[in-house]
Amino acid sequence: MAKIISIKEAMGMIQDGMSIMIAGFLAVGTPEKLVDALVEKNTKNHTLIAISTAYPNKGSGKLVVNKQIKKAIVSHIGTNPEAGRQYINDEMEIEFVPQGTLVERIRCGGFGMGGFLTPTGVGTEIEEGKQRISIDGKDYLLEKPLRADVSFIRAHKADKNGNLTYRKAARNSNVVMATAADITFVVADEIVEVGCLDQDEIMTPGIFVDYLVQG
Repeated sequence: MAKIISIKEAMGMIQDGMSIMIAGFLAVGTPEKLVDALVEKNTKNHTLIAISTAYPNKGSGKLVVNKQIKKAIVSHIGTNPEAGRQYINDEMEIEFVPQGTLVERIRCGGFGMGGFLTPTGVGTEIEEGKQRISIDGKDYLLEKPLRADVSFIRAHKADKNGNLTYRKAARNSNVVMATAADITFVVADEIVEVGCLDQDEIMTPGIFVDYLVQG
């Protein structure tokens, strides 16, 4: 059973230097309450793992603006000028990863896989530092799994066992990121009793969820 805690209790577990997965794309499906609380706590030197750096005033971008991110592993920064400025001025390291590759690396991290092979990035800057493997005459890159110390997840509904449902496009990266962190924090629009969710609607089993955050 997932433990129900306050935002203050959740923030008490976040320390400087932790790697943090923040779900959502361009802030859609992002648990803003957790991001805002982390901005207020003002921890530093985090590695951010996200699809994008969102916007300066939305989603994970607020952490970038507050200069809490040492390194970002993302696919997209174009909607956050501050992320671009920090990158150009060597204030923040960015590892650009093709979006499909990024999601699959996270999935591998969540399910205990050793990585996967993809042709995406062969012969480009993406290949730098990676192993190229040829199979049946075609070249692939070995992409390694990706995990984080904590993940911030936004759900539509959660039951008290931590089973989660998502609403429409807000599902995006929440499903894979919920599996790939040592501690998973979830903000849900509604927390319901066990048995209230249709089993066919559950997209994240409660085994992956450590804490349901209220506040």
